Amino acid sequence: MSTTLAAGTSLDFTLAQQLTVIALCALTAYISHMALAVFNDGVRPFLLDFIQGRTTRSATTAVSFGLSAGFIFGLGAPMALSTGVLNPWLVFLPTDILGMLAPRKWLAPILGAAWGAVVVFGLNGANNVAHDLPVDFLTAMQQMSTPILFLFTLFPVLAITKQFGRRWGGIAGVLELVLVVMTMKLWPDMFAGALAMAVGVLMLIGLAVSKDVRQRRADRAAGVTDDVLPDDDPMASLFSASAARLRRYLPLFMVLGAGVCVLAQMHIFGGGEATSFLIAKGQYAEAAQVDFYRVFGFIPLIATTALASGAYGIAGFTLVYPIGYLMPNPFVAAVVGALVFAVEVLALSWIGKLLGKLPSVRDSSEHLRSAIGDTLQLAILFGSLMAANAMGGGLGILVVGGLYLLNEAMGRPVVRMAAAPAAVIVGGILLNILYWLDLFTPIKG
Repeated sequence: MSTTLAAGTSLDFTLAQQLTVIALCALTAYISHMALAVFNDGVRPFLLDFIQGRTTRSATTAVSFGLSAGFIFGLGAPMALSTGVLNPWLVFLPTDILGMLAPRKWLAPILGAAWGAVVVFGLNGANNVAHDLPVDFLTAMQQMSTPILFLFTLFPVLAITKQFGRRWGGIAGVLELVLVVMTMKLWPDMFAGALAMAVGVLMLIGLAVSKDVRQRRADRAAGVTDDVLPDDDPMASLFSASAARLRRYLPLFMVLGAGVCVLAQMHIFGGGEATSFLIAKGQYAEAAQVDFYRVFGFIPLIATTALASGAYGIAGFTLVYPIGYLMPNPFVAAVVGALVFAVEVLALSWIGKLLGKLPSVRDSSEHLRSAIGDTLQLAILFGSLMAANAMGGGLGILVVGGLYLLNEAMGRPVVRMAAAPAAVIVGGILLNILYWLDLFTPIKG
């Protein structure tokens, strides 16, 4: 299976796509202003103090900016420019900040719409300018697709190893390798990691559920009752109040779900790093499969932070991503997306109680998220060095690798996940300057 994108990926959107992005950015900024939902999982826990009046809007905005800026400029923008596909870091993280920044309710959607306009009208111009440079670092960044797609396949293996030990991890690793080789041989048009990831995630869930079932049987045999929070427990009261707050705004969340699902259906948006490259290659079924597996790693996190803070996720449990990719048209996507969000919001309390009874499944989600982060960090770093080599050979590797190491030595002012792509862009600009100074000759592709 080829993982190389066509040179010169385009960010030229149709009118319907432009209007969808602008409207969705306006809506998400408004929802952020209301402290009903944000995309950044790290910001959500801080919203409880804001909702209850213990902190100011400006202080919460500062937290949101500090936790999001590196992802916007170091990951979101480079990924969009190199794939020609929008992503949540570029679309939703800025509207988190702008919505919280707006001092008035009416100003938030205006700021959000303005950012949407920057995305749909400004990126294509920047994309065209970058591709016309002597050192085309955006085309070089497409080198990241192969390590991201293939190393991402291993995240279930890492999660199984961390939670259930080396023996099960080794079995999962061998099984995934066999399935990848078999897929490449028998179904060359399919993403090679698709079947392997499916089996790996199912294996992890099966092991976790089996462990919980055995533990519950042992507890019942020993006369131990389920550890459920009593109704008068402060945490139970907080969870109940948060769920009720979100249910009051159910129609607004349904509109949000419809909008996100329509954006995914238009195939100009990918929910993750690997997904963006798959969408760019037109492999929508494989992209849906990848984002569906990611859901298992984020449902417990999003559910518990939503119940604890009273603020939901802009993309919900992210189920609307894979569903949207597979929808036949935007109208069906809007209806289905609205229904999915309605079910998610109404089921939050039940999901919270269920997770309390399945500790191993809850732990699996933690291990999945950690494993996804570990695989992508390595893949993005390795892919960025491949991009550096493609655009500048040894000098490119020196500059990009040096910037990455300098960021590490300085205490990571740019988050590690975003540092390498940001270094590629900075390195590409520097190589163009050296070319104009007649100190560097671009490598011919």
